[in-house]
This record gives sequence, C-alpha cells and structure tokens, in this order.
Amino acid sequence: MSADVESRDVPGAEAEIEVPHNTPQNTDTEVAEGSSERVHTSETTNTDVGADESTEAENTLLTQEMVLVQCGAVGEQRATADLARDPSEHVKISVGVSVDSVSSAQVTGPEIDSDEKRLLEAVGETTLNEAGADSDSEDGFENPIAQGSEHLSARRKIQNAKFCSWLIARTDTARKQAFKVAKESVKDEEMSIGNLMMKQESKVIITDPREYQIELFERAKNDNIIAVLDTGSGKTLIAVLLLRHMLDKELEDRAIGKPRRTAFFLVDCVTLVFQQYAVLECNLDQKIDRFCGEMGADLWDKSIWDKHLRDNMVLVCTAEVLYQCLLHAFVSLDQISLLIFDEAHHAKKNHSYARIVRDFYITEPDLTKRPKIFGMTASPVDAKVDVVQAARELETLLHCQIATAADLSLLRNAVSRPNESVLVYGRHQEFDSSRLFRDLDSSFGDMECLSKLFFTARDAASELGTWCSDEIWKYALNNEEEVNKIKRKLEWKFNSRKEAPSMHMLESDLIRVQAAAEMAIKFPFKTPTLSRDDISPKVECLNGYLSKIFERPTESRCIVFVKKRYTAVKLAALFKWIGTRYCKVAALIGSRAAEAGDMKVTFREQVLTLHRFRKGEVNCLFATSIAEEGLDIPDCNTIIRFDLYNTVIQYIQSRGRARHVNSKYIHMVEEGNVDHMQLLHDVHKGERLMRQFCEALPADRKLKGNDFDLDEALAKHRSQRSFVEPSTGAKLTYGSSLTVLANFVDRLPKEDEFERQATYIMTTDNQHYLCEVVLPGNSPIKSAVGRPASQKANAKRSAAFEACLQLRKRAYLDKHLLPIYDKQLPAMRNAHLALNVKKTNAYDMRAKPLIWEQTRGCIPTKLFVTIFQLEESGELGRPYEPLAMLTRTQIPNFPPIDLHLQPGKTSKVLCIGSSSTFNPTTQELDSLTTFTLRIFKDIFNKIYEVDQPHMSYWLAPVTKTQIGDVPNSLAPGSRIDWELLAFVERTDEMTWTMETPHGDLANRFLVDRWDGGRRFFSIGVVPELHARDPVPDGSPAHKYMDNILDYTVSLFSKSRARATFKEDQPVIKAHRVLHRRNWLDEWDEKEEAAKTLSYVCPEPLRISALPTPVVAMAYLFPAIMYRVENYLVTLEACEMLDLQIRPDLALEAFTKDSDNTEEHKATQIHFQRGMGKNYERLEFIGDCFLKMATSIALFAQNPDSDEFEFHVNRMLLTCNQNMFEVALQNKIYEYIRSQGFSRRTWYPEGIKLLVGKGLNKSGKEVIKQRLGDKTIADVCEAIIGAALLSYDESGNMDMAVKAVTALTSHPESEFTNRYKLSKCHNVSQWSDYIKLYRQPKYQLAQASAAQIDLAQKVEQQHSYHFKYPRLLRSAFIHPSYPFSWEKVPCYQRLEFLGDSLLDMVCVNLLFYKYPDRDPQWLTEHKMAMVSNRFFGALCVKLGFHRHIRANGTAIMYRIQEYVAEIEEAERISQSTEPDADISARSYWTLVKDPPKCLPDVVEAYVGAIFVDSDFNFKEVERFFDAHIRWFFEDMSIYDTFARNHPVTYLSNLLTVSFGCTNYRLMASELTSIEPGASQRRIAVVMIHDEIVAEGVASSGKNAKVKASTNALKLLKGLAPFEYRSVYGCDCKEADQGFVDGERLEDLARRIREGTVGSAV
Repeated sequence: MSADVESRDVPGAEAEIEVPHNTPQNTDTEVAEGSSERVHTSETTNTDVGADESTEAENTLLTQEMVLVQCGAVGEQRATADLARDPSEHVKISVGVSVDSVSSAQVTGPEIDSDEKRLLEAVGETTLNEAGADSDSEDGFENPIAQGSEHLSARRKIQNAKFCSWLIARTDTARKQAFKVAKESVKDEEMSIGNLMMKQESKVIITDPREYQIELFERAKNDNIIAVLDTGSGKTLIAVLLLRHMLDKELEDRAIGKPRRTAFFLVDCVTLVFQQYAVLECNLDQKIDRFCGEMGADLWDKSIWDKHLRDNMVLVCTAEVLYQCLLHAFVSLDQISLLIFDEAHHAKKNHSYARIVRDFYITEPDLTKRPKIFGMTASPVDAKVDVVQAARELETLLHCQIATAADLSLLRNAVSRPNESVLVYGRHQEFDSSRLFRDLDSSFGDMECLSKLFFTARDAASELGTWCSDEIWKYALNNEEEVNKIKRKLEWKFNSRKEAPSMHMLESDLIRVQAAAEMAIKFPFKTPTLSRDDISPKVECLNGYLSKIFERPTESRCIVFVKKRYTAVKLAALFKWIGTRYCKVAALIGSRAAEAGDMKVTFREQVLTLHRFRKGEVNCLFATSIAEEGLDIPDCNTIIRFDLYNTVIQYIQSRGRARHVNSKYIHMVEEGNVDHMQLLHDVHKGERLMRQFCEALPADRKLKGNDFDLDEALAKHRSQRSFVEPSTGAKLTYGSSLTVLANFVDRLPKEDEFERQATYIMTTDNQHYLCEVVLPGNSPIKSAVGRPASQKANAKRSAAFEACLQLRKRAYLDKHLLPIYDKQLPAMRNAHLALNVKKTNAYDMRAKPLIWEQTRGCIPTKLFVTIFQLEESGELGRPYEPLAMLTRTQIPNFPPIDLHLQPGKTSKVLCIGSSSTFNPTTQELDSLTTFTLRIFKDIFNKIYEVDQPHMSYWLAPVTKTQIGDVPNSLAPGSRIDWELLAFVERTDEMTWTMETPHGDLANRFLVDRWDGGRRFFSIGVVPELHARDPVPDGSPAHKYMDNILDYTVSLFSKSRARATFKEDQPVIKAHRVLHRRNWLDEWDEKEEAAKTLSYVCPEPLRISALPTPVVAMAYLFPAIMYRVENYLVTLEACEMLDLQIRPDLALEAFTKDSDNTEEHKATQIHFQRGMGKNYERLEFIGDCFLKMATSIALFAQNPDSDEFEFHVNRMLLTCNQNMFEVALQNKIYEYIRSQGFSRRTWYPEGIKLLVGKGLNKSGKEVIKQRLGDKTIADVCEAIIGAALLSYDESGNMDMAVKAVTALTSHPESEFTNRYKLSKCHNVSQWSDYIKLYRQPKYQLAQASAAQIDLAQKVEQQHSYHFKYPRLLRSAFIHPSYPFSWEKVPCYQRLEFLGDSLLDMVCVNLLFYKYPDRDPQWLTEHKMAMVSNRFFGALCVKLGFHRHIRANGTAIMYRIQEYVAEIEEAERISQSTEPDADISARSYWTLVKDPPKCLPDVVEAYVGAIFVDSDFNFKEVERFFDAHIRWFFEDMSIYDTFARNHPVTYLSNLLTVSFGCTNYRLMASELTSIEPGASQRRIAVVMIHDEIVAEGVASSGKNAKVKASTNALKLLKGLAPFEYRSVYGCDCKEADQGFVDGERLEDLARRIREGTVGSAV
C-alpha cells in the first residue's frame, strides 16, 4: 500500500483550528452536535454567537491517530535546543498514518495501508514521515469524548512534556539496557553492532603504565607530539592518560569561568569509532559519545552539536564528521581542547586529517584558540618514500614532534615480536584453464561486460587453482542477482552513450549474458581435491603449513593476509573442504559496494566474524588489508602473508597482529622470484631506517635540520579559493564544495525522470581543463562554470565552488552552507488540515424547500398533480383513499416512502407524479383551497387564513375509479374527486339532531370541539347503551369518567355546569385516533399497548364532512410531507452543485440522525427517530471514490511527479479541512438534515395561522442546528458516494467525477487559493481524465527485447496485452534500481495510482454485497482485502516477484525468504480436510508481513494496466474478478483478522469496558547510533498522564502494535472497578453524568415544545 503514509482527516487532530471568518462561531452554551433549536424572529434572523478559538481537536479510538513528539533523541534535528523553554513547542502531529506513523521529532506515517493512511492527516512544519502515512500513515488513539477544549489543551501540553522527558531518558538508557539483556540472553548473531563491540571491549585496559608510556604522556602534556610505537605497544593507553589530564584541566578552567571545550578523538574508519569508544568509555569517568557519517551526524544542525558539546567532554568520531562540522561552523576550533589523531600517518594529501589541520588549524591566527594535538602511529610512513622526508612532512603538517621511547630496548622488551620466517612455494605453472573457462571463453570471450570476470578467473586459476577459478564463475553466473548486475551495467552503458546505438546490439548482448549464465548453471561443479588439477602450488604450500598448525585441537589463531577480496573468500571456501577438521575458517573483507562478480560483505558480518574469531569459533581468518590496521584483533599465534605487502607500514601493522609469545610471521615467497625477495629486503630496510631515525632523535625529541617548507607545501592549496561566511564562520573550500553541492542537489524535489545529481562536463582550453556543472532542471540555478585548472580534479572542484557561491549569494544555502530546501514532508502532515470531530458550531438549517417560497405570491394558473397512495391497500387497517397534492411546479418522482402503519410491519407509500398540468378555474381553486384548509382544521386543529397567492400546495381527494391508474394515462384534473370537493366546500360539518338516522353516524370522523387532541373514527350506534351509562371498561382514560356523556365532553368544570346536552342521545362505538404523527418511526411498546376502543355521544362532538377514507390517508400526510420536503431540500442542494442524484441517495447523503453518527458501534446520542438511512455508508464509499478520482487526476496531469508530490496534493484535495471550507462556501450546512420529524415544523409556511398552537409566532421560523466541522466534510464525501451510486446500474461514474470537482475546490475558498487546488481536479466526466494525461517520454520510447519479453511473460499470468511494455517495466522497478540503467522510473507513481484503484474495486464488492453493514465493519474487512499481507501473497501467486528489478542483496534475500514461507503455507492449505476451502483462501493470513515491494508491485501493475488501457476502469475490475474476488467470497473467514488488531482491541477495552476517556497512544523515533542500522520507532500507551506500556519496532505502526499488545497484557482480565483503582480513573462517572444531564435537559425542552406527547 502506498506507503503511505496516506490518509484522510480523522477525528483527533492534535491541533488548534482557526475558525474561518465566514464560519458560524461556537455558541456560548453547550449544545450537542446535531441537536437543533428554533428561533422565531422577523424575516431576517441575526444570531449572535460567541467564538471559542482555543478548541483543540480530539483524537478518537477508531481513527487511531498517533502523536509524534520531537524531543532530542540522536538525529532529531532542531529539536532539543529549545526544549527547556517549552517542550510542547516540539510536538509534531500526524493526523493521518493511518494513522501511520510516528516518530519523535520526525513524523514518519500512515506505511500507511491506504485505510490506515487515511486515518492520518497533517501538514505543518513536521519533518516526516508515514507517513503517512502512510502512511505509513503513521497511528494512535485518544479518547473520543470531549472534556472542554481549554482543559484538553493544557492536559496535552503536560502529556507531551512528560513524553519528551520520558523519551530522553529512555533513549539515554536504551543502549545500556539492550547491552545488558544481550549479554545475558541474546545470541551474538542477534545482537546489535554496538552491543557486540561493547561486549568484546568492556574491560579496563589501564593497569600499570610502563615507563616509556609515562615518558610519552609527560611529553604530550607539554607539547604536540606524534607517538611512534609498534602495534600492540599501548599507544591508546597514552591517549587515555592524556585525556584524563586534559579533562581535569578542563574542569578547572570551567570552574574559573572559562568557555567550555571538548576533546575529540578522531579515527579513520567507522569500525574504529565503536572500538575506540568502547575503550575510552571503560577508562574515563566523564561522559563521552560517538558519531559517524552513517548516523547523519555530519549534516546535523548547530543546535544539536551545541547540545552534544554541552553534554559530553569527549567525542569519538570519524575525521570527516569533524571536518564537516568545522566547514558548516557547527563547531569552531576554539571549542576543542584536544585533537587526537589515531593512525596519524594518514595526514596527507586530501585526507580529512590533513584538511582539518590545513583548512582550520593552521589558518587560526590566535594560537590560544588552537587545541592541543596528539598523534599515534606505528610508522609515520605508509608509502615507498624517503623515511626522513616523510617524517618531516608529517611533523610540519600536524604541528607536532615525532616522539618514541627514549630507551627503545624497553619498548622491544614490552612488545612481543614474532619470529619471522620465509615459506617458499613452487613456481606458478603456465595458466591452465578449466573446461568451464574454455567453454565460456570460446563463446563469450569477446564480450566487454564479461572481461573483468575473465581476468579474475584467469588470475584465480594461476594464483589459486582451477577450482577457485570455477567458483568465480559459479558465484557470478549461477547467481541471478549477479547476472542482473551484469545486465544492468550493459543497459546503463547502452543508455549513457551520446550516440544511440542500435537497440538490436543491446538485446543481443543481454541474450548472450543469459546464455552464459545458463552454461554456468548446467556445468557440473565438483568438490575440490589436493590434486594440482584443482589447487595451485601456492595453495598447496599454504595447506601443508596450516595442516601442521591445526593437526590437532588447538587454541592457536592464524590470520592469512591476501590482497584481493575474492582471494580471501575463495580460500575460505576451499579450506572448508581441504583443511583439517580443526581448522575453522572464515573470510574478513571490506564492506564497500561491489560490482558484478565481486565478493561483498556487510559491516555487521565483519563485526560478527571478528567476534567469532575472538571467541575461537573461527581460528583461521583469510583477510584483506582491513585486518592490518586499527581493528582490534586478538593475539594470534601465526600471521601468514599469502600475498606480500606493498609498503613498510603494511608490513609493520600486519606483523603487529602477531602479539602472542612465540608467535610466527610467515612471508610466502615464490621460488626464484627476485621481486619477492627484493620486497622482503626493502621492508626490512625501511623499518631499520625508521628505527635509526627514531634513535637519532635528540634528547628533547625535536627534529633538527627540519627544512621542510610548510608554506611551499600549502602553496597549491592556498591558490585554491575559499569562502568564509561572515555571520557564522562556515567555510567553503574547493575540497568541500563537491560535498556541499551534492547535498544541495539531493534535497531538491525530484522532478521528471532525472536523478537528483549534478553533471560535470569537462572541456580543454589552452592546455587547461575547464569544467561546467549542470544542475537538475528544478534547481534555482541551472549551471556554473569553474576557472581553468591544470588538473581535472581541480577544474571539477572549481565548478562546484562557483555553483555554491551562487547558491549562497541567492540565499539557497543558509548561513551554515546547508540547503534551505529539505525533502519536504507531505503537506498532509500539517495539523492545520485537521478538523475537530467534537467541535460544533451553530448553523442555519433549511426547514422548507425553496420551491414553495419561489413560486408563491400569485394565483396559480396551472398545477401539477402528485398522488400519494399505499402500495398495498389493506396495510392501513381501515379503508382509505389516495390523496393528491397539487403544486405550482412539478415534483420529482420520489422513491416509495416507508411508513410503520402497524406494529412490526413496514408499508410503502407510492409517490406518483405527472409531467402534465391542468389549468384550474377560480371555482376549482376555491374548492381545493377549502378542502386543504379543512384538512388542517378538522384533522390537525389548525385554522389558517384563506390566502391563495401564498399557499405552497393544495390537497385533493382522488376519484375511486382513478386509483391505481397509470400516472400519465389521464389528464391530471380528471383524477380529482371534484364532487367530494364541492360537498366539503358547501358543508362545514355534519349536523346531528335526534332525527339523524343512526346509520348516518357510522364510519364518521368525530372531533372533540374543546380538545383538538381527541378524535375518533366511529363504528356505529350501540342501541343497548345510554348517555348516562357508566363508561365501559377498557376505554382510554379521560379526566371525566363518570358516564359516557361526561366522558365525551372535554369542557372544564365551570363550563360544563353551564352546558346542557340531551340525555337520550345515542351512544356511538368508536376508535380513538392515536396521537401518532411520526409514521416514519417504528412503534414503541407504549403505542402498541395503547387502548383505542371508546364510547361517545354525538352531540358534544363535531362530525367532520371529510370522509373517513380521506381522513385516514390525510393522517399520514405529515410524515409523507416531512419526507417529501427533505427530499426537495436535498435535491435543491444537488441542483446548487449541478449534480443529478437520485432523491433517496441525496437525502441519505445529507442525513445525520444523531450527535455521534460517525461512532458506528457507540450508543447513539440524541438519536432522531424515523429519519431513515444516515450518511455514514455513503461517506465510506464516497471517500474511497474521492481518493481514486483525485489520484487519477493528479497522475494524469503530473505524470512526471513522484509519489511524494502525489500524496501531498491528494491530501490537500481530500483533507477534511479543504472539504469543510468548500462546503462553507456552498452553504452545505443548510441542507443537512439533523432533526427528525417534528409535529411543529411540517405545516406550510406563507399563510397566516388564526387558531392553533404557534398562533403567536411572527415571521419566518429559523431552525439552528449544531454541527461538527468534520460532519460537514463527511457529508461532502457522502454526496460523492450518492452521485456514484445514482448510476451504479450503468456503471457511469461521470456524476461522481463531477461531484469531486464541485466539492474539492471553490474560487472563494481561502484553502483552495492558498494551495492552488482549483486545477487539481477540474474535470466533469470520466473521459476527461485521459484527455489530461500527457504520456511521459519513457512510456513512448522504444521497448527493448527484455522489456517485450517481460510483457509476454506477465501476459501469461493475466490476459492483458500491453501496448507500452516500458510502462509495464516501470511497475517492476524497485526504487533502489538506478534510473540511468533503463531510463524507466520506479514503480512508486504507478503504485500510488493502483492503490486507489484497488481500494475502489474492493470497496465496491463489500458495499454491494453487505448492504446492512456499517462503515466500521466495512473498513475492518476492507483492511484484509487491501492489506500488504494479502497483496504480497498475491504477488507471489502471480509470479510477479520474479520480475522485480532491485539493486541490493538485502531486498532480494527478504523476497526469497518470504516466497519460501508463503509457498509452503499455500501448499499446506491444499488439504482434503473439511475446512480446506477456507484454508486455501486464507492461508496468507498465517504468515508474516511480506517485504513491502511485493504488494507495491501488485498495485503498480494495476496502475500500469489502467494507464495502458487509456484509463479503462473495467480492466481493473477484470483483474479483481480474475485474481482477488475468489479469496473474499466469504468475508466471515476474516472476522478475526479484522477485529483482533491489538490497537482496535485495546481501544475498545478502554472505551467500552472501562469507560476511560484519558488515554493516548504516542510514538516517536528512536534513532540508532549504529552505522547502517535501521531506524527504530518507540510507541507508548499513556493512561491518565502516566506511561504504562511501550513497544519498539522498525515502524511506527508496528511499534504501536507492540505497545498496545503490552498494554493488553496489563489490562485484560481487570474488572472496571479494579482498573479505576489501579490507574486512578474517574472518567466514567463524570462522563455519564454529562451525557445523562444533556439527555434530561433535551427531554425537558422537547416536552415544553410539545414534541413529546402521550400515545393514548
């Protein structure tokens, strides 16, 4: 998954949100979101609301957001300098991973699977990562219940500060803790490099210094000296003594107020950093630290270096680190008290030792600011030069005096010297090639790309024998990775030529390389023997000697020195076969990057090999020069120079490895080889001269007659210009300019297909070289030309120097000569994009559609008819007649409306409209008006003024003969029962007299004259009952129950006394009409149990002229009208957005039925009954389409942008802040339906109420609703979902595309204009995407044979034929693969696109297959479908992993390891057991997560198909159907996979089980100080401001999982009261009181307003 880091805004952004000026502000009083308040004002309403600008966003559990704190761990740039002022200033938040991902100081994301990424969102000054999202969008959670914004803000600052403090302490102790655990329980192979070195060096070395050591220490106290002592003579001990002295002196200086100064121990290589640090740490009682370039230390900023100088008295580092610090003015020379140069003989030419002295030490005019210097070496000479001259040059350059022991005999007695001897081996035979060599040479000997291998194999055959020679071929050609290196180099050379040769040549060479590999694969390699056919005389001689040493079990150790890496590796392999059983061999070689066929080893493997050698697990080491100098090799019995040395220093230092008493130093010399014997003579003579030189030094140890001219030596360097930044002292030199410029270029945003590198073009001018440096196209300067130089190297430096000067002049380099550009973090990781899910504002809610208001004001001349009738006639439980509604404008055909007419049953009301109109006469309009107002009077107890121009609609009965007719079969006017209308118009009510026939009282609608709430449907007269008879049992309760007549009269006592009624009137049996208006809601128990059978008398009642079938239907009209008007309001919103959406989906998209609609499994707060479906499911699918649509648009318009820029722009487009601001401009909030059916708001507006509740209202009714900012943004996504589903049957996505454009930008939105989003998605239909796409050059270029072959192979796995094979190749190019080799970009762009496409097809399956599942269930189960784990398994199943092109063995090794595991899991799943089908579909859930490149390749492949097919989404669906759908036909298989995620489980436990509201999951980067070590993340669970659990992993996501898992171990099984007791939690009681109080207050309000009544 995109890494990404990628994600949507979630509840819980840790950020203060500034309310836009046009946003309605928070009211002073707390009102729950979604609740509404009605304000009766004049026509214009002015609501004064206050603002709460300090409200902070709340994190919710479901969003799982992670909070990242920048707190000063190693590598956390710009973090710790100001921590003391305000730790909260360094809090960097990712509202996103995904929640993906998190780190201290640097927000690193939600790898962030896309859903997890989408749970993250941010953009600020964070320095990512994950993040995304991921994002990584990285992930964390926090309580979802708000407790007051000011309190939260203060609480979080405290929590952040605590986390900072804890993390600093945790980082400081992590290494020691890890080492302690490692020593006790961890295998050496599993230990970190630093711990391994600590383990082997954790001993005190200083016991009793020898006399010569004390002597040199005393000299070093007073003078700058270079101690020249043999290897093993204790030079480091002298350095320790000097450091102790200097540290004591430094403490005294500080005590009297002098500036702080720090000692630097400089070494030549990374390995020695760890080795010397371990020694010093055990022998110094002051704080020290270690640094090397692999830790990024050379590019930290000044604040970090200030901290390290403040905190430590000694720093061990490579010389290059200090040199870079001096260049950038992070450290100045006067801050250094002592410079120790280990292996000081390197101080020459352009070595960092020499540059430090040459560029800074010598140029410092104030001698008091220069630090003391102490050098150490076994010989001041490391080349074939004059000893005295070399010594003088070294002394002069380092401003030191060479010193050695006054009495050299003491030194010789103290240091064990080996016995030297010569081992003579037979002369080399003429080169005798093996059969494999001859076969390869005859077929491929002419290939330039194999020439180095042929040379190496020939040399190996001569030096080592044919077996080793064949092993060279076996390693180079039997290894797919090595073969791919050869092919890549071929392609690189082909692509780098100025004149493009024929593609056929490249294809031919690639085929031949593959043929050579196949020849090697088929060759029968054999086991070596001691025969001359297999080994050379030299190896035979070595074997004979080693056989004697390791004849029996022994503690002897031997090092065999060779010159070449392959010699060491192949000899080690050979002696595993031919050596004795007691000879345990290994190879030790350098860790530099290797070409094809070169042997290679990692730094960690070096350390492990040395560690095994020390322990005796290896006793014979075949080593290159890496073992000669510096590395601490334990005492050896035997040193063998299999290949002789080149210089005196090599001889002396390799001999120094033999420190054991009676040790041997063997020179292997070829018989009769004069050069070998001369070399032996030369090194002995050189050593003798060096000894004589040292013995000749005078007593004061100062060189006499040192005529070496330093000025003359430095003249060539002084001729090279330098630049010093006045404000800081940062220095730019010719030598440093290359590094400064390379660093600047690397920080540029990646553009097009060009690598971030500078190109140097060399020309000649009058016997001088002239160089021009060309920078990438997006650099602020394009090129710079240097000055003429006599050497190419200086010409190149001059060009870089000029470029750096221009960059500094234009302020693109800062005052420390660092680039102002950084690899900017995605804008999504800015907290300003986050929205607060709990923050609410008061907004106007549109109660009535504008259609009524816009058409009122005149007498209508034409009317449209809409008929409401039940789908099934018997569902009402009594006879009914359809009802017609007549409107000035046509009403759309609405979907059937679900009503609950009987308990437990749902009935549908059909809305049948007509496009035809009829022209009513004045009389007809009068009749319609009378009938409509009679409905309101008789049924709803409302009397309105007759005002035809201001009536919104009219009601009319439908003739029985027209019921059920086809809507347009008859003229609209003919459907109305005009006869009934005339009767109602002339009959106000039915008059009862004693003469009225009893039959006329049957089936009548009776209304209590004095209590409009009492209405009855009469059944008929009951002759046996009389008016003064007691009220029969079972009648509904009434205030007067003495007799039937009293029961009928509702007058108060005084009025009753004056009223008289006939005693002999009949008694009517009737059903009382329930006070049920909201037929949209299900019946509750009280309504079901209500009694309705009543006995009344006719005289006190009004007998309506309305027929009961009409009344029965009219009783449903309020609910129908509520739904119709909501349809109309939401359709008006769609019309405003120029979207054509189905009415039911439009209403669903705008419906928010509770305060916490988005909390799918929580108890709904202030739930509004009968509103129908809410927006949450549409928001889920709309969010997914939004992600896909914006991804396609960005990809199409910017095909050369990298994945990073895509994520940035997509998150800007899709973030909730953007959606919210656009929604404000469109006033989307007015159309949101957050209020359920109300008996007070369904009545028509425009006409004056004369009698009834609400009589005193004046003007237009304004309804206010409380909405969260995020709710409004979510509704926008739901609108997109509605637009998509409106055309799902046809598969047309044009309307959804149009919706995305309408809802992601607005010309008046500040956010749109700030981030220039107006053109990011400016399309109105799907076909517009392909029109935007500009095919990049790489896609259109001619495909090679290899690329065409790849397309053919992949087509066998999925039947799609690529028009552009190079596009397919891009889907398999790993980011580590150099672009220049094939001129094809890596898969990240296509992966970004494919991720969103696969998200969409997976969501489609779940959405349609599970229509009743809530979004949380859908999200959890979608996570399984789009998980890296599944796509990784799918990649292997499709065989895509075989085609990945990456540059690195570690990647390929991880792939191979995973492939073996997943294939084994699949094989096991193919069983015959009953659940075999389940296992076959879900086997991938049982293995570990794959290397991320595998799922990325699947997503990139889908993206490639989509682009190649001209953006045909059906091809994506076809891929899904062919390869994915089968795995997920039964989603119940993945219930456990979805729900058992530790973070989800923990969040549910805390929220639901314990009711806790004060917890957070926070994470930070835990930077390793070991070179090459991967970054580590640490996450913690904080409960009530205390950290209770932690977890460390390679990513924020996994660290979060570990922390949650550890927290669950503590919490699971606790009862709620135990949890509250242990963790001091009092959240539940307080929160419950708040909620209950709100509910009680709301209930009281509703009772006062009459919205709650009895259902009697």
